[in-house]
Amino acid sequence: MKTTKLIFMLLVAHLSVTGAMAQEQASPNAEYTKAHVILMHTPSQELYDGVIHPAAGLYDDYFDADAAADEHRNYISMLKNNDIEVHTVEEVLMSMDADNLRQLAAPYLIYDATATSMAAEDVEAYRQTVLQKMTKKDLYRTILFRPTVELHETGINTGLEATYKRNPLMNLYFLRDQTISTPCGQIMCRMNSSQRAPEVDIIEACYKQLGYDPVWRIEGEGNYLEGGDYIPFGTMGLIGCGLRTTFGAIKQMMEQDVMGHDTIVVVNERWKEQYQMHLDTYFNVIDKDLVTLCFNRYDAKDMSDVNFLTIQMFARKPGTKDYHEVEAYKDKSFKDFLRERGCTIIRVSKQDADHYANNFLAIDGRHIMSVANQSEELAQAYLDNGVTVEWVPLENLIGGYGAAHCMTQVLRRDLYTPQPTGVKSQAANAEPGTRKFIQNNTVLIQKDNSTYTVNGIRQ
Repeated sequence: MKTTKLIFMLLVAHLSVTGAMAQEQASPNAEYTKAHVILMHTPSQELYDGVIHPAAGLYDDYFDADAAADEHRNYISMLKNNDIEVHTVEEVLMSMDADNLRQLAAPYLIYDATATSMAAEDVEAYRQTVLQKMTKKDLYRTILFRPTVELHETGINTGLEATYKRNPLMNLYFLRDQTISTPCGQIMCRMNSSQRAPEVDIIEACYKQLGYDPVWRIEGEGNYLEGGDYIPFGTMGLIGCGLRTTFGAIKQMMEQDVMGHDTIVVVNERWKEQYQMHLDTYFNVIDKDLVTLCFNRYDAKDMSDVNFLTIQMFARKPGTKDYHEVEAYKDKSFKDFLRERGCTIIRVSKQDADHYANNFLAIDGRHIMSVANQSEELAQAYLDNGVTVEWVPLENLIGGYGAAHCMTQVLRRDLYTPQPTGVKSQAANAEPGTRKFIQNNTVLIQKDNSTYTVNGIRQ
């Protein structure tokens, strides 16, 4: 009897795995389906320039750059252990043809000879000679460090000396922000800060090398978009409008029909502080009916509090292009909107928010990668809601003002298809008191002393 039961369990596990493999993958239309392909950047010595003056580097505080790089590599390993394909910027760029990589790197090597009597054409000829001799690794370093060589004449030895400066891409490891990955594909952002503006070109080159052709690039004075402000939410797209993203950029995407959602919900925030610079720093999605919201946003009662969040909804009929604003939702409370959609909201305390608890990455429904060392209260809230949490040590990396979500760009997920009314996502796993675990690459749920697969089949 035990043998028969074991064979049955193995068969169900096999069917569950093969069924998951057959699930259609696409550019993400929901934040909570199984993640398959992620682009990341493991930082290196470019962090040093940021930590020696954190504020100028857009960092929160000083941190150990070498330990941060180790944390990042460990995070990648944890993602790969969940059968996620992770590409790094270095690996992608180093896979490019040398001539193409040289063309990408060339603008970032600058010779400044204005203090010399050298002819401009001679300076440029010398620069091109050096570029042609560079190894691919040095071309990659040129892209990362963006060096400027300020030349001065000496009259002795080689006749020249130099002051060396560099303007490194010290925030590149926050791979969420240069792009948004919509159901239509990748949209290249226009960064709010000058320190980060060059990152967009680098990531666009990575996409093309990987075979992804971005569908749009934000343009126009005053139009800014950063990826941390966008979260695909199944039948709609959520996009924050505040410190880093402007309504002009949102309007441009709707006019160009590049978002792929028939409903766009703009989350308007008025505080506009670095502490919660993007939507994903104060709100996040665990499943289609389970979300988090930071304490100050959750507790705000009305418009008299600058932390109070309101929405605007823009919708269109399926198959049409033009959006119109839905007046019934204008200036509606974001928290009330979520609850009307049937969402349970987990309040993230100040203690946990200060430790970037809200900036987790959902790699599947009710399965998240979160910064370690959060409160027991939050851990219990996750347990009560059937959430599998993998705690990621990121104590140094969070010094850059971001965490597990900010460091990833998810390029492919399982396609979310709305289920008929009355069928709950994740079956019994959505109910408090159940336990979710992974066995033989199969997600299982324990409830009432019985074990189920995520589709509700009893074992």
